[in-house]
Amino acid sequence: MTVYKCNVTAAEAMGGEEDPKEEAHQGPSTLADVREEYRPPVEDLGVSEEEDLYRGAEDLPHGPVKHAGSGALFESTLPKAEDRCSLEPMLDILSYSESEWKGNTTKSTLIRKGYTKLSQRFESLRRVRGDNYCALRATLFQVLSTSTQPPVWLQVEHISTWAEELEAREGLIGQWMFPSECRQGDGSEDAVQQLKRYMELLQNRWQAAVGCSSMEERQRLCESVFQGGEEELGLLEALKLLMLVRASEFHTTMQEGGDVPVFCWLLYARDSSDCPRTFLSNHLSRVGFSGGLEQVEMFLLGYALQCTIQVYRLYMTDTEEFVTYYPDDHKEDWPCVCLVTEDDRHYNVPVGQHNGLQVPEDVTAIPEDVPPDCLDSKSQADCH
Repeated sequence: MTVYKCNVTAAEAMGGEEDPKEEAHQGPSTLADVREEYRPPVEDLGVSEEEDLYRGAEDLPHGPVKHAGSGALFESTLPKAEDRCSLEPMLDILSYSESEWKGNTTKSTLIRKGYTKLSQRFESLRRVRGDNYCALRATLFQVLSTSTQPPVWLQVEHISTWAEELEAREGLIGQWMFPSECRQGDGSEDAVQQLKRYMELLQNRWQAAVGCSSMEERQRLCESVFQGGEEELGLLEALKLLMLVRASEFHTTMQEGGDVPVFCWLLYARDSSDCPRTFLSNHLSRVGFSGGLEQVEMFLLGYALQCTIQVYRLYMTDTEEFVTYYPDDHKEDWPCVCLVTEDDRHYNVPVGQHNGLQVPEDVTAIPEDVPPDCLDSKSQADCH
């Protein structure tokens, strides 16, 4: 078995973490403890309920959930957010840090120090709406904002059939849950058809972003996409499908005794996720509704997109895990996007760095012999 090095521990990837910096205790023992420990109380920050949508302190469900299988509509008791851009305008990093992390506690001092280090590379921060889609949303925003070309797998026409193929092979798509914003037209469109449409939308939007002639045009495109409606949420559901496809492929390889990245063993070592079906029902289907991505699933997201996700983990400032890569074994041959988190739960977007991705001229075309399993191909873009 090929073992790939990950710069987070197995316990971290599975959800448990410890914080060596916090005084007077041994640190949180579970991901839930980390979330509680490092979440700044809303009432202490002087922010309104409206502002808190972008903090991710609540990570509330995104309104009613539409279940593709039964057609039932489960109403949330919480109000839906108003339609608006899902990322706040740019904020100066240091000003944001000082206003959000006041006081002289060990935790506040540590987070502010992390923001100071982040400010040495980036000028500004855009806060991302915190509705449990934030990791997917922040990653997709950065991908559309910075990509110089679509990855090879996205340029192959048959990606729109992946949902149908996965349903025929494993029967995993029929019970897919969609947010209420993702209406199913006149009711004749099933989950497979709906996800096919979202995959085609992802392909079109990614290609449109790459084809923008200026940064201003690309920014306008991204702002129009991330408005909290069906288009944005449909794209995020497409990312979940990509993750499921990739997870299924890895699981098959594991069963056949093939080589897989080490995170796959962690992904399927959980009692609640021992196969693609339980991974979908107990984890992936909840993303966007009642939970976000765990760290081990961030590795899967990176592999699904063929993109290295570099995350500044501020509560890990002054440790080896301050900057973590999901995954860390393709930093030289996959494009790289950057996120920032205070707690491994909610993710925001650092912006203002003028270092566009470099793409060698000889890899811009699709190889003639692209294999059916296009997710195993490489985008060949450099990571900076």
